[in-house]
Amino acid sequence: MTSRKNNPHPAVPATPLAICIAAAFGSLPAFAQTTLAPVVVTATRVEQSSFDLPVSIDSVDAAQLREQRLGANISESLNRVPGTVVQNRETYSQEQSLVIRGFGARSQFGVRGVKLIADGIPASTPDGQGGTGLFDLATAKRIEVLRGAFSALYGNHSGGVVQVFTEDGPAQPTLGLSLAAGSYGTRRETLKFGGDAGIVNYIGSISRLETDGYRQWSEATKDQANVKLRIRAGEKSTVTLIGNYLDQNNNQDPLGLTAAQVSADRRQAQPAALTFQTRRNLDNMQAGVVFDTALSDADSLRAIVYGGKRSNEQYLALAANGVSAFDRDFQGTGLRWTHRAGALTLTAGGDYERAQDLRQGFANNGGSKGALSRDEINTVYQAGAYAQAQWDVSKSLSLSGGLRYTRVSFSSEDHFINATNPNDSGKAKHSAWTPTVGAVFKLTPTINLYANAGRSFETPTFIELAYQPAPASGLNFALQPSRSNQYEIGVKAYVTNDIKVNVALFKIDTSNEIVINTNAGGRATYQNAGDTERRGIELAIDGPLGAGFNGTLAATWIDAKFRDGFSSCGGVTPPCNAASQIAVNSGNTIPGIPRYSIYGELAWAYQPLGFSSALEARWNGKAEVNDANRTVRADAPADPVAAYFVAGLRAGFEQKLGNLKLSEFVRVDNLFDKKYIGAIYVNDQNGRYYAPAPERNYLVGLSASYAF
Repeated sequence: MTSRKNNPHPAVPATPLAICIAAAFGSLPAFAQTTLAPVVVTATRVEQSSFDLPVSIDSVDAAQLREQRLGANISESLNRVPGTVVQNRETYSQEQSLVIRGFGARSQFGVRGVKLIADGIPASTPDGQGGTGLFDLATAKRIEVLRGAFSALYGNHSGGVVQVFTEDGPAQPTLGLSLAAGSYGTRRETLKFGGDAGIVNYIGSISRLETDGYRQWSEATKDQANVKLRIRAGEKSTVTLIGNYLDQNNNQDPLGLTAAQVSADRRQAQPAALTFQTRRNLDNMQAGVVFDTALSDADSLRAIVYGGKRSNEQYLALAANGVSAFDRDFQGTGLRWTHRAGALTLTAGGDYERAQDLRQGFANNGGSKGALSRDEINTVYQAGAYAQAQWDVSKSLSLSGGLRYTRVSFSSEDHFINATNPNDSGKAKHSAWTPTVGAVFKLTPTINLYANAGRSFETPTFIELAYQPAPASGLNFALQPSRSNQYEIGVKAYVTNDIKVNVALFKIDTSNEIVINTNAGGRATYQNAGDTERRGIELAIDGPLGAGFNGTLAATWIDAKFRDGFSSCGGVTPPCNAASQIAVNSGNTIPGIPRYSIYGELAWAYQPLGFSSALEARWNGKAEVNDANRTVRADAPADPVAAYFVAGLRAGFEQKLGNLKLSEFVRVDNLFDKKYIGAIYVNDQNGRYYAPAPERNYLVGLSASYAF
């Protein structure tokens, strides 16, 4: 298999197209150090330079995840990836909103439409619902973000794959302690340890996060632990043990505000949150084993087995069925074979995921659990088989392709049956073939052109199936999967030896789009709309500017539209009936998706003093709050979800004293004290769309580590 590292001077003719592109990017050197492109595995399941892949994939490294940051949330770092928007609802009672190429914006609780993976173990359930809170950033080596068609080879989702990889332990046994404290009573302590002892490499961390919260009724505590042991079993095999624990006890939820409430007091809690004491208790424990072995010089095998338990108790702003609780057992396995033979790389495998919930509902009596009103066992599994291939046809052309078959099965056993509650048990099965193809043309040693196309499908989640619009009861098994055709073309180039430029144009056509039908009190029902279209452009530029400066720019423009009209109750005062439904017109913008998002960073470091600093900035365009693209409540003032610009400044020092390493930092976020909306509750029927973001806030931190 050829690569740029062993073939730095491919013979590519100076075509008119090459000359035009070279002129656009400036004077290019004879050979750029393309090995600076990060090595990634998510796109093809084998290690490869991102520069040589026919996909949009970015890697966010450990320094970008943790240094001079709180290091607790992906919203601190993943907005630097084009096509990606992370919105912080300012409550740990709900997961952060992650939107990739317009998918995931409708999610009311966690992440959906995006596949989440941690060290090979899915952080999404088989039906597609996930949470980035499971990611332990204290030990993360990197996070890879794959967008577009090739993500369909991971199964049930539409937007992309976000995968976190835990770092290996250092060569010497090392113990570290990090402390951070800031505005709104936020504080975090992290103990980290790692090393290498004979055939065992180990890394682990224990952390605790506490905050009073920016808004009233948003206090939270988060305890997390993560450990990875890698055992070298001979010269050709390794066994990796992974364990993760998460506990979030009594995390308060202030809920969304109306526009009038934002104008009156943006830090207040929704009064219903105080009445019903909306909050969440969550604990999650999981473990996995990964076995890697080389069968020969050309063949390798990976097997993974994992399992865990998760308990969740959510208090909603409702009296009837206002407490939703489940105890979940989940497990899965996967097997993958890889064959490398010269210019050809083949990968084939299969995976199985299963989750079973004992789900119950209770009355919410002013914040205390009341009478049982729901009792069922919900089971979902996803089984899939896939094959991928990459063929370096010549020094200038590489072809890639893949095919996956995925089957998702739902079943619900109703155990709450009486004279007024019929048996609502039921089953549903969905399956799809998802092919994808791609090509890279090496125009010059420093310019790659690529294209890809593929098909994805996304089933409803159990959360989206949970309710039918009143007065119907039972799960909404009539809800069908959405299916998407995805297309992308792009260019990856090096302007100088170090500055990377990536440009991607994409178009996604979706049928049977799943949309919100009703949404009130924290409970939503869903329906299938018609066709939608997402088209956009992504730009990424990164590299050193000289004199200790480094620049980063990630920009996205997206046009996400409903191509077919439909009727919805989203955005109108309940109850929902034929008279109160509103028309969603063809051409309306899909809500929750900023028209544009731009991230910029200018960093400067002075190595003799161990000093580093950066100015960060984000520009986000306006996002619609409902499918109708209008604020329908008469008491609403001007829509607060306008385009906004926010900036942050950070700086710190680092010292090395023998085996002791120290660092200190200070950062200021929302430097210019901008009042803006950090996240949207899409289609809320009471007009409670808005989660205000904090004004100017501060964070200081220090850390120390010692290598024994």
